[in-house]
Amino acid sequence: MVNANVLSADADQWSWWRKLLFRFCCIYLILYTAPWTWLSDVPVLQLIGEYYSKIENWLVNLTNTYIFHVKDVLVPLNGSGDTSYGYAQICLFVLLAVTGTLFWTIFDKRRNYNTAYYWLLILVRYYVAIMALSYGIIKLFGQQMIFPSLSALATPLGDLLPMRFSWYFVGYSTSYQFFSGAVEMVAGLLLLFRRTSTLGGFVAAGVFLNVMMMNLCYDIPVKLFSIHLFAFSNFLLLGDAKRLLNFFIFNRPTQPSSQFTLQKKWMRTGQVVLKIAFVTLFLVKPLYGSYQNTMGSNGGSALKKLATGFFTVDQFQGNVVDSLRWKDVIFETNNSGSIQTADTLFRQRYRRGYFSYSLDSLNHTVAFKKFATDTAALFTMQYSMPDTNHIVLRGKIRNDSSIVALKRQNRHFQLAERQFHWLSEANR
Repeated sequence: MVNANVLSADADQWSWWRKLLFRFCCIYLILYTAPWTWLSDVPVLQLIGEYYSKIENWLVNLTNTYIFHVKDVLVPLNGSGDTSYGYAQICLFVLLAVTGTLFWTIFDKRRNYNTAYYWLLILVRYYVAIMALSYGIIKLFGQQMIFPSLSALATPLGDLLPMRFSWYFVGYSTSYQFFSGAVEMVAGLLLLFRRTSTLGGFVAAGVFLNVMMMNLCYDIPVKLFSIHLFAFSNFLLLGDAKRLLNFFIFNRPTQPSSQFTLQKKWMRTGQVVLKIAFVTLFLVKPLYGSYQNTMGSNGGSALKKLATGFFTVDQFQGNVVDSLRWKDVIFETNNSGSIQTADTLFRQRYRRGYFSYSLDSLNHTVAFKKFATDTAALFTMQYSMPDTNHIVLRGKIRNDSSIVALKRQNRHFQLAERQFHWLSEANR
């Protein structure tokens, strides 16, 4: 078990270095995992998370200004833990942990931290379980990495950044992504129960080692977070280090782990209730939500689409420089697409301009937007379709009258065929 040899008698005397290491790890782990923010979806508890975030943000910026100097103006996390704010945040946690360890050492003279270690392991175990389950669930439903879109397939391989390349690598294979999610789910489920927590720590360490290496080798901007998850998974195994070394390395007999049991009935009842609540909030609810999203995207009411496919530009009339002229246009299966153009009016990525659009079939107009959530359009054009293979757009782009004639091309992408061969002799 995770809590194997750390819960011996209260008379057990810890060495001084073990006490120091525990004090530092305890403060740092609590700061990083921030358990008071886990239930931020609950209306009352949401206020705690909000006020904590404000205080933390103030401290991070304050210490960065006067001590760390990571960057003059910190870039917020924005879904990535590798921004300048993320590094300044880690520096703050280390500073607080070192300072807290110093004061803790001065005023606390107890012989050991067996009970505190037990509860710290539970905290880390459930934190790793939350992360493993959350990432596993979205992978099970193919919602983290998506299959390459038509625009991605039309982008030269050499133009892709390493992260985007790795994302398409995983998203290309639904079965591989499902397998990855299933393994993360197994790790999370094993960590929920004390009897299987050591095995869960092994599985989680293997899973997050792979994630960490992908992030490091493909420049995926979640390096700090994945390193922490890998370290936390190994932290869960430290309590059993001697037993594991005896079994796997030294070929020696090992004793069963000691069990920390709650003596009072109300504590045991509370433990069961809390575990049920945890499973409901972090397993059942996310599973149901992901299922609903999948069903909604597959069977929901489709928006009106202009077309789907790859179109070359047969004619482009407009007073623009050559670099801004449209070379080809791709309409995706949803109301979005991309244009081969350097025009920064669109979202530029890999030398293509990405857009969203809304269609008014009554007035035969199409409104081009930068983002789907934008209320104002970049420009609106009249459209006509002589047949299913031709589209003509007329309107003003940057107040300049333009006419764009599009012709459908039967563009063939072998990668989109999801090829698989048991007998592999010519599929190179």
